[in-house]
Amino acid sequence: MTTFERIKDLADKQKISLQKVAIDNGLSENAIYGWKTRKPKGDDLAKVANYFHVPVGYLLGLEEKAEILDETEEQLIAAFRLESKDLDDDGKRRFNNSLQNLIKAARETIADSKKRKG
Repeated sequence: MTTFERIKDLADKQKISLQKVAIDNGLSENAIYGWKTRKPKGDDLAKVANYFHVPVGYLLGLEEKAEILDETEEQLIAAFRLESKDLDDDGKRRFNNSLQNLIKAARETIADSKKRKG
């Protein structure tokens, strides 16, 4: 499977167009389609790998398996992208930190609930 095919497969699984992937990563609308016939720049490939939360080695075919997210994880990632898309880097960092604190509090609540039941 080529780099292009791997990216297309990941996009299809998340129901995202390649144009959206490209634009979301600051690339030209058809940049990824160009990777059918030419090699992408390393930093562009790294952006796409980060976008899909997979190692660059997977996109290059050096690793056969990418971590596959379940539907709930995909929904959380989509929600994060939607809610943080208009933020600058500092805003995204702060947003992410707030979410991590919320997740920690939710885990503590679940653990406390299990202790009371058990």
